Amino acid sequence: MLRYLPFLLVLALWIYAFVDCLNTPEEDVRGMPKLAWVFVILLFGEVLVGPVAWLIAGRARRDPEGATAAQGRWIAPDDNPEFLKSLNKDDLKDDPKAE
Repeated sequence: MLRYLPFLLVLALWIYAFVDCLNTPEEDVRGMPKLAWVFVILLFGEVLVGPVAWLIAGRARRDPEGATAAQGRWIAPDDNPEFLKSLNKDDLKDDPKAE
């Protein structure tokens, strides 16, 4: 059973890189067009060159933790301080005791 482990790890990396490439938007792909990356991953997947090249050179880098909406990225409303402040303002307008 242990002799199949390297094959399964290569296959898992191959599938992960392929699915990640397909799910990445075209504007976030670096180096080559997305279709070219798909062919590189599929053709050179068995020797790990394609998937490793995609993970290092093709995939867009992730934003560091703590990215805010001011950078143009969408964040969940419960994590957005501007949205939470607007809720407090709305609550004060609707509260009859505040008048």
